[in-house]
Amino acid sequence: MCGIVGIVSNQQINQLVYDSLLLLQHRGQDSTGIATMDGNVFHMRKAKGQVKEAYRTRDMRSLKGSLGIGHVRYATSGAADREDEAQPFYVNAPYGIILVHNGNLTNTRELERQLFNIDRRHTNSSSDTEMLLNILATEIQSQNFGTSLSAEHIFAAVKSLHERVEGSYASIALISGYGLLAFRDPFGIRPLVLGQRILEHGKKEWILASESLVLENNDFELVRDVLPGEAIFISCEGELYSQQCSKNPQLFPCSFEYVYLARPDSVMNGISVYEARLKMGDNLAKTIKKEIKDGEIDVVMPIPDSSRPSAMQVARQLGVEYREGFFKNRYIGRTFIMPGQAHRKKSVRQKLNAMSSEFKGKNVLIVDDSIVRGTTSKEIVQMARLAGANKVTFTSAAPPIRFPHVYGINMPSKKELIAYNKTVKEIEETLLADKLIYQSISSLEESILQDSYVKHLDLSCFDGNYVTGNVTDEYLQWVESEYSS
Repeated sequence: MCGIVGIVSNQQINQLVYDSLLLLQHRGQDSTGIATMDGNVFHMRKAKGQVKEAYRTRDMRSLKGSLGIGHVRYATSGAADREDEAQPFYVNAPYGIILVHNGNLTNTRELERQLFNIDRRHTNSSSDTEMLLNILATEIQSQNFGTSLSAEHIFAAVKSLHERVEGSYASIALISGYGLLAFRDPFGIRPLVLGQRILEHGKKEWILASESLVLENNDFELVRDVLPGEAIFISCEGELYSQQCSKNPQLFPCSFEYVYLARPDSVMNGISVYEARLKMGDNLAKTIKKEIKDGEIDVVMPIPDSSRPSAMQVARQLGVEYREGFFKNRYIGRTFIMPGQAHRKKSVRQKLNAMSSEFKGKNVLIVDDSIVRGTTSKEIVQMARLAGANKVTFTSAAPPIRFPHVYGINMPSKKELIAYNKTVKEIEETLLADKLIYQSISSLEESILQDSYVKHLDLSCFDGNYVTGNVTDEYLQWVESEYSS
């Protein structure tokens, strides 16, 4: 999970890229990078840490140009603490290409061999983004474009890239002297939206970003989602070209975007994240009613922030009071995307505080968006008890996460997942909760897809069905061994 943005304008866009990355900060806190294009010249700044810490006045002044891309990183491949793993990545031929990527490639072993033995290209990091960039560069260079590169040549290169690359990828690239290219994997697993705004003199500015809130907060109009397998090329002059570059595109957006990753004020694939989370609460309440008798719950509380919409609907459907008992320190990052179990466990108490007056003597029902490793959940149950709760019922708006996520979320090891090979009762005992209730997979799917043109979701971390069809047991074992080494 990362956040990406690309902008084509006819004025300086360094501040606009920076502002967009601030809005995407929830998608990654490990590192950030901005690249701009001024004529044929690239300017780039990337650093570890958050956006507000990474760029100084002198950095912003050096980022000249009217085309730009930006990235916030949450490491799912490569090392989280290495600055040379930060994006964007750059190659100098053909022309010069610089690229950002959100997702995770699943055939990196094969690609590494191809790049070295066949394409004669060298990658200097463990990042799959650098691989993706070099494959794109190879395929563009293989086109017989003579002295001038056209949109048709670029689309042909993306078509060849789709045939070589497996996994999830939403990417934006700058091609020196030509313009901006964006493309999405044939299953549309990771999100990417297109927007525009018209300036006073009638010229258009274009923006592509991971989430629609970036467009709205910068006064761009949402045009549409980039389609699965589609490539969009925008010239330096602002002319937009698009083409479907996949033979068999299918839309399978990641369900976890709607559960946790995306901000609630975003719309992705035509689906409101906020409305989906409200519906998750409605459906979760139906399950709760089957398992808990009337009068056994005194109060419903969310774990801030992403579970609030679901918790509000649970309280409403149960006819129970909704209260805010946990208060969040907003200067601590999202614990799920922090590297290392020890770091996550320590951060829970720094991040959340339980107010005793809301818990003392009450039977509390806690709603969280999901339970991944269980570290946070167990700490929260203990906090509720220490604050004086009589009984603690813990509920999850998502189903049990029993399988690794290989498409861009840091869940590579099944052994880290609390639900792996455990019954709900066993998980309940591990969390030390009086009762544990999960959303069902079918209810989650219905919550997200209701009244939508989207027909399918990637639910692989819940049901083990990997939509790209090329994730084998051997691959999962290799990923786990790489992750633990």
